[in-house]
Amino acid sequence: MLTQATGFAGGELAQRMPDVLRAALGPHWELTIDGPHIEILHPHRGTPYQPPRRPPTWRELLNSLELGFARVGAPREACLPLRWGRETELTISAVQALDPLLKDGRPRTHRRGFIPQPVVRFTGERDSAGELKDGFLTSFVNISRVQPIESMAEYGAVLDGWLTVLSKLGFHARHLSIYGTPVPWRRREVEGITLRFRHLDMPLGDIVLLWNTARPDRLAVDLGTGLERLAWARTRADWCGLVYGPISRLAPGPTLDAARTATLLIGQGILPAARGAGGITRRVIGTIDSRVAHLGVSALVRSAYAFWELSSPMKVPWPEVVRTIEGEVDRRRSLPLPRPSRHEKIAAE
Repeated sequence: MLTQATGFAGGELAQRMPDVLRAALGPHWELTIDGPHIEILHPHRGTPYQPPRRPPTWRELLNSLELGFARVGAPREACLPLRWGRETELTISAVQALDPLLKDGRPRTHRRGFIPQPVVRFTGERDSAGELKDGFLTSFVNISRVQPIESMAEYGAVLDGWLTVLSKLGFHARHLSIYGTPVPWRRREVEGITLRFRHLDMPLGDIVLLWNTARPDRLAVDLGTGLERLAWARTRADWCGLVYGPISRLAPGPTLDAARTATLLIGQGILPAARGAGGITRRVIGTIDSRVAHLGVSALVRSAYAFWELSSPMKVPWPEVVRTIEGEVDRRRSLPLPRPSRHEKIAAE
């Protein structure tokens, strides 16, 4: 749970934020301060946007990101294990690589640099029917740059470097903006200031200045977006077709999302179980339409498996993933139906 931080360090960092941003971005951006709100816009904003004629493949997009981040001083790092088993059963963000520094105040991290981290989250926005809205997935690749920093100037350099990376991907500065309220927040032993960035009217991600509450000199930065959302902002393509490709019409959206997530979980060795991380796998498979699974999930799994392999090597071969999902669906189908309650019996009569 987030609360507003009240420490001296947070207030001082918040006051310095406008000057840091001006120094990092230079005269080519317009910075507006309205009370506690900051917005940074390009002077030539408003020009028409033309999506690329040939959208990049997932591999091309990842390779461009890796090269772009390396050029601004953030070489690619290995992904964190998907089974986290600490405060969360699963890895939900690459920022967890900074846990030793931010939560324990120790001068070390699990990773630092550019991390294309597969994650599983159940927090995506949903419509009135309970289905995920366009732009949201249960599992996706969290594109992050995470690293300790020695000064606020480094924070500004990370933001400026990100704009350079986006430029190399084909995003023009005139279509980008940065906005937010630099009021420090606190979550237990960690405090931070969050600014967000968008492409035209589409939110892309955020950049977060972080520090340990007891050791505010332990500073770090977490720059994050989603690979799929980044591609969506660049191409403006149909969301379902972009994410699932040719199989997008083979099954309902919730089943496609569940099969994709189950493929990641099982492929990383997290097999269905009654509790723990395996319980999450069982829960996800439970949302797959059994009528679709009855015809086999091979096509769904092979498509998702090829995508996940681009960012993190899978531990379980795809045929075994298929067998596990179909076996779990069969197990669920064979379970006895729950007995109707007394009230349900009366309603039926």
